[in-house]
Amino acid sequence: MSEQLGEMHGHHDVAPGDEEEVRIAPRLLGYLTGLGLSILLTATSFFIAGTDLVWQPSIPVALTVLAIAQMGVHLVFFLHITTGPDNTNNVLALAFGLLIVFLVIGGSLWIMSNMNRNMMPMEQIMQMQH
Repeated sequence: MSEQLGEMHGHHDVAPGDEEEVRIAPRLLGYLTGLGLSILLTATSFFIAGTDLVWQPSIPVALTVLAIAQMGVHLVFFLHITTGPDNTNNVLALAFGLLIVFLVIGGSLWIMSNMNRNMMPMEQIMQMQH
């Protein structure tokens, strides 16, 4: 029923890239905006890491914030992942991927922490080898 209504009003489903009327200017403007923001964030990261103008203990925090902003720029401007209703699957796939990454990293850190705590002291290991 909704397909028939869509076709009556001139709308029908097409795959991305197969649109009948492709307007290059808005897409190019979006990519150029993303490129400009990426270059700005990258240059800012290099500036912060290489200068003495920034309080030294804050550099890792600033670089982390800039890296997260860089990921956001890439997701929105290049991968076109938004929170719109037509992008629900993309957002869910991204969230699931992030969950897996955090589980792997968290599990690895937990295992290494346990191994370090339960491991025999180095002096005893060296004595056993002699």
